[in-house]
Amino acid sequence: MKKSKGFTLIELLIVMAVIAILIAIAIPSFRGMQQEARKTKAQGDLRVLKIAIESYYKNNGNVYPPTGASWEALLAGNTITPNIINSELYDAFNPTASTDYGYALSPSKTFYVVWSVGPLCTAAGSVANYAASVADTGVVTTTDPTVIWDSNGHQ
Repeated sequence: MKKSKGFTLIELLIVMAVIAILIAIAIPSFRGMQQEARKTKAQGDLRVLKIAIESYYKNNGNVYPPTGASWEALLAGNTITPNIINSELYDAFNPTASTDYGYALSPSKTFYVVWSVGPLCTAAGSVANYAASVADTGVVTTTDPTVIWDSNGHQ
């Protein structure tokens, strides 16, 4: 009887099935790692923004930057010395690709909060449902517990 030097069809199917099972196991953990990477990036960006806001405060007569569409552009410009950020930072969780992090001042303008919409925000129209606010007492409240935030106030 002559011995075959190649693989049989059954052997190839078994190898392909094993590879498919390994891929099925690996993909969910890879997605989890991507989510953790986004969360870590958001936390780091929020720390940088907090430092930039405090620098703005110290160098502009003890006044925090105004809220509105251009608050982060104001920090990224030449208005603060030393220049903390060179360009605007974009929220890794926000479904609209070029959206800044959120920023709000307390009514008395003594406390602020910066936030990322967090991992549950998946639709561009639902961004408003993932926000944070800060009271004059410094207490931060969020519309969803997955919102990632940093503040000079507290929870």
